[in-house]
Amino acid sequence: MAEVEKVRRALADLQALYHRRRGQQEQLLKEEQRLKEQLEQAIAERDLLDQVRVLFQMTSDHAREQARRTIESMVTRALQYVFGADLEFKIRLEEARGRPEAEFYVASTYGGEEVVENRPQDARGGGVVDVISLALRLVLLQSSRPPIQGPLILDEPAKHVSEEFALNVAEFLKEAARVFDRQVVMVTHNHQLAGIADRAFRVELEAGKSVVTVAGNYPGNASPEQ
Repeated sequence: MAEVEKVRRALADLQALYHRRRGQQEQLLKEEQRLKEQLEQAIAERDLLDQVRVLFQMTSDHAREQARRTIESMVTRALQYVFGADLEFKIRLEEARGRPEAEFYVASTYGGEEVVENRPQDARGGGVVDVISLALRLVLLQSSRPPIQGPLILDEPAKHVSEEFALNVAEFLKEAARVFDRQVVMVTHNHQLAGIADRAFRVELEAGKSVVTVAGNYPGNASPEQ
């Protein structure tokens, strides 16, 4: 009898151990299923994020390409307005260290047949750089979002442009002010630029003081302002 009882107790212990292990197995299976679901969700979220990243990249690339074309077109128009049709502004976009970078070039045949591309500072002197800088300011000002209100303020614009083309710069500025409906305020020593102003003032140094008078063909005489 003692042996039978011993076997019964051992069997009961095994049954209890089995049920415990069965319960643990069920818990582990539930945990496994939960982790699988989390993994599937994480994979789905990763795939979604990858798709969004690709979409953003495509959108960013598209936006950059649109901006490149707009800037190239407007700056080219400015160059051709001032110097003639044999100039074209080019922008090359490249990725460097994970960031987009832009290089500027001016394309011209220089009266020949072959198109030559140079950096702005190497293309027909500093006057080209001045006109490009002026046009870029206008492009950025007009394309800014939210819009930037107020006048375009320029300090000695196109000071490296030769006298031959200075009047063209003046006419370009006047036309830009009309098209964009924006006032232009500038400081200049160039009489051709000053000559297209609706209102001009002359600043002269007299006895250590700045004396401001109205310049140009305007009715009346201005009283000096100090």
